[in-house]
Amino acid sequence: MKQTEPAKPALAYGLRKHYIRKMELPCYPEFAPIGLEFQSEIQNLLSDAPDGVSEYTFSNLYLFRRRYRYTVSAADGALIVRGEKDGETFFETPCALPPAAVLSVLFQNHGYWKGIPASLLKGAEVFCSQDEFCQRNGVEIVEDRDNFDYLYNRIDLAELSGKKFHKKRNLVNAFLNSYIPQVFPLTDDRVADAMKVLDHWHEDKGEEGDYLASKDALELLGALGMTGSIYYINERPVGWCLGEGLARGAMFAVHFEKGIDDYKGVYQYINQEFTASLPENFIFINREQDLGDEGLRQAKMTYRPVGFVNKYVMRR
Repeated sequence: MKQTEPAKPALAYGLRKHYIRKMELPCYPEFAPIGLEFQSEIQNLLSDAPDGVSEYTFSNLYLFRRRYRYTVSAADGALIVRGEKDGETFFETPCALPPAAVLSVLFQNHGYWKGIPASLLKGAEVFCSQDEFCQRNGVEIVEDRDNFDYLYNRIDLAELSGKKFHKKRNLVNAFLNSYIPQVFPLTDDRVADAMKVLDHWHEDKGEEGDYLASKDALELLGALGMTGSIYYINERPVGWCLGEGLARGAMFAVHFEKGIDDYKGVYQYINQEFTASLPENFIFINREQDLGDEGLRQAKMTYRPVGFVNKYVMRR
C-alpha cells in the first residue's frame, strides 16, 4: 500500500504552543503518520467508543507513535491504525468496522488484527459468522490476555475500605504519618517539576520503559488535554499522574503514574488520593494492561479488579 506524507502544519508546534492546522485523515488505502493535525478528527471518531480500551484515545496513540510507528487512515467513517511490533505489522480498528472488503485487504497486507474490542468482535457478525470470517480470511481469533485492561471500582480505590485493602490502607497511612504531602493540579507551570520526577524515575529504573511517551505527555500537556496531579513533600516534587476519560465518561484511564521510590508508600498514596479527587461520574478506573509481566500482573491483582476490558487478536 502506498503511504502518503502529511502536509506540514501552518505553524511549527513548539512546547505548549497549541496552534495546529487541522487536516482530514487520508482515505483508505492512503495512510499518513499520526500527527497533531489529526487530533480533532480522531478524537471525534473515538469519542463514542463504548468499550473503554485504554489505547484508543488520540493522546495514547500519539504518545506511542514512535514505539509502534503508527500511521492512520479512514474508510467509511472507520479509523484504521497500522503499526509495527517486533518486526511484524498489525492493524487496529479502534471504534468502528471498515467494510468487509477493506478488512480482507488489510489481512493480506498485515500480520494480524490487534486490540479488537468485544463490541467490534460482535459487530463483525454483521458480515458473517466468526467461523466463516476466519475461514474466509485464513485467520483465528484468540484472547489477548496480556493486553486486557484492569478495571477497578473508583470508590474502592478512593476509600480502600475493608479487609481486602488492609495492606494498601496501611501503606497510605504510614506515608501520611511520615510526610505532609502537598497536592496540586498538574498544569503547564508545574511541568518542569514533573520532569524532575520523571528523570529520577528513569535513572532509578535503568531502562527506557515509557519514558519518551511520558516526556511527550508532559511537554504536550495543554495540547492533549489530559488531567493529572503533582505531589510535593517539603516543596520537593515526588510524584505525578496523568489520565483521561473513556467510555463516554463512565471510566477514567490512568495513563502515566511516576513517583520517587525513596518515599515509601508514594504510589499507593497517589493512587488513592487522585482517584478520590475524580468526579463521581467516573464509575470505573482503568489502569491499563500488564503486558505479560508477571510482577506487574500480581501488583495489579492486589488492587482487586472488578473486571477487565477484554481485547482480541485475529492472526493468520
